[in-house]
Amino acid sequence: MTDEMNPQTPHEPRDDEADGESTYGSSATGAGATGREWLSQLQSMIENVTTQAGPVVRDIAAKAAELAAIAGEKAGPVATRAAEMTADAGQRIAERSRDFAADLRRDRPAEKSATPTDDATPGEPPTPLS
Repeated sequence: MTDEMNPQTPHEPRDDEADGESTYGSSATGAGATGREWLSQLQSMIENVTTQAGPVVRDIAAKAAELAAIAGEKAGPVATRAAEMTADAGQRIAERSRDFAADLRRDRPAEKSATPTDDATPGEPPTPLS
């Protein structure tokens, strides 16, 4: 039934070419030539796009560099302020820590002089902090 719809089967070579080559002999050669032609056209198109896009890409790169420079100029003072604020906060935290440590040391002698009561749980004596 397929032979009725397609009178030329794969077993019968077809003469499509003007020079009389059969389909089997010319299809591989024709496909290779067509592929090479397409590849050549594609390469030509890529080269054209590259040539035409070069100035646009340079303009975009220049604009990106300008934006980076502006961002750097604006980020500098912000970073300086952040560093100053961090230094101030670090000094305040260090001062509070020193005061807290001094308070703990001040309360220690009071703990040593106190006598344990009957309801206190026995245990190891506390280890000194310093």
